Amino acid sequence: MGIIPNVVTYTTILGGYVSRGDMVNAKKVFGDLFDRGWLPDATTYTILMDGYCQQGRLVDAIKLMDDMEENGVEPNDITYGVMIQAFCKEKKAGEARNLLDDMLNRKYVPSSSLCCKVIDVLCEERKVEEACDLWKRMLKKNCTPDNAITSTLIYWLCKEGKIWEARKLFGEFERGSIPSLLTYNTLIAGMCERGELNEAGKLWDDMMEKGCEPNAFTYNMLIKGFCKIGSAKEGIRIVQEMLDKRCMPDKSTYAILIEELRETSMEAEVDKVVSMAMASGGIDSDSWDYFLNKLVGNLGRGTDALDRLLVEKAEQRPAL
Repeated sequence: MGIIPNVVTYTTILGGYVSRGDMVNAKKVFGDLFDRGWLPDATTYTILMDGYCQQGRLVDAIKLMDDMEENGVEPNDITYGVMIQAFCKEKKAGEARNLLDDMLNRKYVPSSSLCCKVIDVLCEERKVEEACDLWKRMLKKNCTPDNAITSTLIYWLCKEGKIWEARKLFGEFERGSIPSLLTYNTLIAGMCERGELNEAGKLWDDMMEKGCEPNAFTYNMLIKGFCKIGSAKEGIRIVQEMLDKRCMPDKSTYAILIEELRETSMEAEVDKVVSMAMASGGIDSDSWDYFLNKLVGNLGRGTDALDRLLVEKAEQRPAL
């Protein structure tokens, strides 16, 4: 007795053609379903839509979704995900936003990565307010935005110079969730960029109280903030604090600080930073290369600093 094919069988075959990029035969199998009097389900439609989207044939995918709804087949969360990602890829922010709204109305919970993509494409089109409205809408639908979504929105608000709107959004998020290091870092970076170091300091204290340890990026943003307002010496103090807490500075740490010290003709302080780094014994290869290049490149200072740096490096090597 032979196997009697059904919708699942045809969907499996269709999926095989799609995975090979053969949309001609995939569409033929899809048409055969109707010829047999069967109605494809959401999975069948979605696989075919995804195939079109992968080939950049968004118009065909849209037509297919319209046919799907005309035939009374309701899209599922995967269908929405496929189409929203395709709209985002094509930078069609309005269409992506509308589909996400529809998805929420049907009580589907979009993934964090999907929401981030929609927020990104909205903000890239300078529709930050719409992105904020989407965030609030998610809250009303009991779909709590997570740290990734909140960090993405805070990043764009800060980039637009709307740091206090970002701070307010952070406060709303903090009432119901525990901000991650990424979320703190994003807002601290925005505050430092705008010279709001007092507020950055409050955020720092808040994260420490919550047991969220800063990383090199957090320290780097504070150093950059102090350098922007002409307080490079405070940056040196922060580097020392990093070393004391065994949070190893990276190349960016030293580059931010040394560039500012050199611009303000504080060469003696540059030597101090280098000595601090070498004394720590934890300097990485990128930072080492940076020091060498900067010292060698600054011929006006002679070779004394380079000689001292090489001696200190040699002294760190374990005895044989």
